Amino acid sequence: MASMTIRNIDDRMKQKLRVRAATHGRSMEDEARDILKMVLAQQETTAGNLAGAIRARLQPLGGVELELPAREPIRDVPDFSAL
Repeated sequence: MASMTIRNIDDRMKQKLRVRAATHGRSMEDEARDILKMVLAQQETTAGNLAGAIRARLQPLGGVELELPAREPIRDVPDFSAL
């Protein structure tokens, strides 16, 4: 079985882990192992289309019709030859 060392853990996070482990009646190492097991057992979501995800989330709320402004002709290119 493999072992792992985790360095540079924030003091607050370590304290939360210590309290959580004590609440569950086990060591910090056991608690960390259980947290990793739980998180890694969850089904990973696949990366998808961001626009589609936003649309799917907001579509039940209804849409908004925005009036598009009229297009203007393209402006002439500025003349920098006098500089």
